[in-house]
Amino acid sequence: MKSKGTVLPVFYNVDPSDVRKQSGSFAGAFAEHEKRFREDIEKVKCWRVALTEVANLSGLDSKNECERKLIEKIVEWVWGKVHRTFKLLDSAELVGIKFTREQMDLLLDPTDDVRFVGIWGMGGIGKTTIARLVHESISFHFEVSCFLANVREASEGNLLVDLQKQLLFPILKEQITQVLNEDWGTHFIKNCLCNKKVLLILDDVNASSQLKKFAKEKDWFGKGSIIIITTRDERLVKKHDMEISYKVEGLGGDEALELFSLNAFKKFEPDEGFWELSKCFVNYAGGLPLALKILGCSVYKRDRDEWKNELDKLRKIPETKIFDLLKISFDRLDEMNKNIFLDIAFFHKGENKNKVIEILNSCDRCGGINALVEKSLLTIDISTNLVWMHDLIQEMAFQIVRQESPEEPGRFSRLCHPNDIIDVLINNTATNKIQGIALNMVELEKGIGIVKHSLR
Repeated sequence: MKSKGTVLPVFYNVDPSDVRKQSGSFAGAFAEHEKRFREDIEKVKCWRVALTEVANLSGLDSKNECERKLIEKIVEWVWGKVHRTFKLLDSAELVGIKFTREQMDLLLDPTDDVRFVGIWGMGGIGKTTIARLVHESISFHFEVSCFLANVREASEGNLLVDLQKQLLFPILKEQITQVLNEDWGTHFIKNCLCNKKVLLILDDVNASSQLKKFAKEKDWFGKGSIIIITTRDERLVKKHDMEISYKVEGLGGDEALELFSLNAFKKFEPDEGFWELSKCFVNYAGGLPLALKILGCSVYKRDRDEWKNELDKLRKIPETKIFDLLKISFDRLDEMNKNIFLDIAFFHKGENKNKVIEILNSCDRCGGINALVEKSLLTIDISTNLVWMHDLIQEMAFQIVRQESPEEPGRFSRLCHPNDIIDVLINNTATNKIQGIALNMVELEKGIGIVKHSLR
């Protein structure tokens, strides 16, 4: 038998041994074939050999499965073979994806349990990309699969019911008009999906109330279901006791350069003469995939002078799309935690956590560090106990304060940039808006005498 493809034998109401030996019903059929093709008996012999080889392959037997299960297994097998050849997302989106094959297999570990999975990390770090990859890779294992994007945004626009309808439509079809509001949507979800194996992905969730509209309890879904959320807030993952918690980290140097290059040059490495400039942009992005994509696209097909101008602009004013995305996490904080975040960004990055807490407590700003860590705005180095934040998040903090009074540093709530401090002291423009100043004398290249005089 010539091998031209993959074969899955399905023995439907026939015994595999009859196929292998051409016995039973096959015996009479082959007797007829041998009469009909007596002038070309070799053809019949080839058929016998082919059937024998097929019967020796691993296959499915209808006597071992009900028809429905047999069809499900055939579909799953075929989809599994074909799906490997599909292009999952765009190649540039898959650079550095650290959701490994082992972690994917963990999701597919055979179990009747309903599992909740939390994928969390700072804005722009790649949570949605990973969730989409998981959805495309394993959705064919489920009776119902649905990827619901921008849950936070839908909630803010009172549009969660539209996402509920998106989930329910394949089941309710014409009856979807019965989903009049979020409460009705919740009712139908827990009553229509409780006996179905479901893959539900809720992208960009930032409040428990949103999760409860889709997946409050495990018994809302059938055996083997998986509910995945992406969020910036680790507290959501902890609060709902999710079986799998996965923190998304930034890209390493080589991966970051590769992703930037795919967007800036449409290939995996920079053009000659652009390596050093590319590394400057990559360093600015600090491993944040979204920033690498935006920055790469911004300099695509531009000359070296334009690259240098773009880099100079970035050092003065953050890229708007990156700033707006990162600021979402800041906007969700209460006033106390906003102030704590800004204090750390200006004065305490890289300091010992215990020392920072002591200073904040003395200013009646208590208990915010853990909340900021959970919101993916801060990290604590476990080995050194130092407080850190991504450079772009710190730059966002600087920009937030600049926006308080763009042309008047003396009205900023916080000062740490030498030029701003010198400007305020030289021009004597300080106001009672200033809550704190961090002055690093090592960074000052001019104006030292003026600063010393002003601080006396």
